[in-house]
Amino acid sequence: MKISSDLAAGAPGGQSGRLGDMSNSLPIRVAVVGFGLGGRVFHCPFVSAVPGLELAGIVQRRGDSAAEAYPSATIFRSSEEMLADPSIDLVAVTTPNETHFPLAKAALEAGKHVVVDKPMCGTSAQVRELIDLSKVQGKVLAPFHNRRFDGDFLTVKKLLAEGALGRVAQIFSRFERFRPEPRAGSWKEASGDDTGLLFDLGPHVVDQALALFGTPARVSASVRRERDQTAIDDAFTVVLEYDQPALRYTCEATLLSAEPQPRFVVQGTRGSYVKHGVDPQEPALVGGAQVPPTESAEPWLDEPESAWGRLTVSDETGDPASLKTAPLRTETGDYRRFYASVRDAVRGEAPLAIPAEDAFRVARLLELALASSRERRTLAVEL
Repeated sequence: MKISSDLAAGAPGGQSGRLGDMSNSLPIRVAVVGFGLGGRVFHCPFVSAVPGLELAGIVQRRGDSAAEAYPSATIFRSSEEMLADPSIDLVAVTTPNETHFPLAKAALEAGKHVVVDKPMCGTSAQVRELIDLSKVQGKVLAPFHNRRFDGDFLTVKKLLAEGALGRVAQIFSRFERFRPEPRAGSWKEASGDDTGLLFDLGPHVVDQALALFGTPARVSASVRRERDQTAIDDAFTVVLEYDQPALRYTCEATLLSAEPQPRFVVQGTRGSYVKHGVDPQEPALVGGAQVPPTESAEPWLDEPESAWGRLTVSDETGDPASLKTAPLRTETGDYRRFYASVRDAVRGEAPLAIPAEDAFRVARLLELALASSRERRTLAVEL
C-alpha cells in the first residue's frame, strides 16, 4: 500500500460535534462544581468557548481565584446553594472521585442536566443508578471522556477507518509521567477505593479502546505500586483481547517514566503508526493559554509538525522491501466538541457523542481489571 497524498500531507479529517452559532436560542446556564485542575483547566475554559453555553456559576468553597478568572460568573460557596438556584440548567462535577456519585445524584434530583468528570463513579453499580435516575428525570447525563477529542486518538481513528494499516493486530496505548515522589496534599495521592492511577488515567485509555473496537472478549491486568513511597497504585497494564478479528489492545500508565515510550503504537498487516507525545491542549492550558470562542478565526490547537507521528506502510504486495515512512499530520484535537455535543443533547437536537452507557462499560472493565490483577488470571468480559 502506498502512502496516499492525504495521509502524507495530513489533510484534516472530519470530527463530530457541531460548533455553530446558537445566538437564536437562550443559552444553557452551566455551573462548574470545583475549581481545581479539572474545573480550571478542562471545564470552565471550554464551557466559556462554546456558543449556546453560558458559564453562569462556579462552586468554590474557599478562595477568590474563580471570581478573578470569571468575574461574570456567580461564585457559590456550596453545591447546595448552587443546586437551589433554578436558573442553573447544567452542572459539571469536577471534584474528587469519591464525591462524583453523591453530587451527580443530587444534581439530577434537583432537575439539572449533568456532566461528570472521569471516572463517573467508583463502581459500575453507581453509574447504573445515575443512568436510571437520569432517565426518570428526563435529563442528560454525560461522562467527561474528553480524550475522545485528543488529536492522537482522532488520528488513530482516521487510520482505522481508512484501512491504512490493513487488519490491525496490536495496539499499545500509554500515558506516562515522571513523578517519583508523591505530591503532598493531593487527593489523588490519598489511599481510597476510587483513587490511584487506574481510576485517574485508566478511564481515558480504556474508553478509547471501547470507542474504537467495542467490548473485548477477555481482560487481564497488573495494577501495582512501583514508587518507593506511595499510598496508591501508581502503575497499571490492562490487556484487552478481541477475537473477531484477533486483536490485542494494551493500555498502560506509570509515574516512573523519565523518557516516555510512544503514546500510541498501532501495528497492522500493511504497516505501523507510531506517535510520541500527548495532545497539546492540556499543556497549553496549564501554561496559561486561552481557548478562543468557536466562532473565532483563531485556531485551536494544531500540533507542531515536530510532534507528528510516523506512518510506515508497504504497497499492496506486503513486500517488506517496499516499506515507506513519512510523517503524518496529527488531527486537530478540540475539547470544545465535547461540550458542543452536550449542548446539542440538552437542546434535543442530537444524541450525546459519548453517552453515559459508555461510562458504565468503562467502570465495569476497571472492576474486572482490578479483579484480574488480584486473582492473577485472565477474566472473560461480561457487561
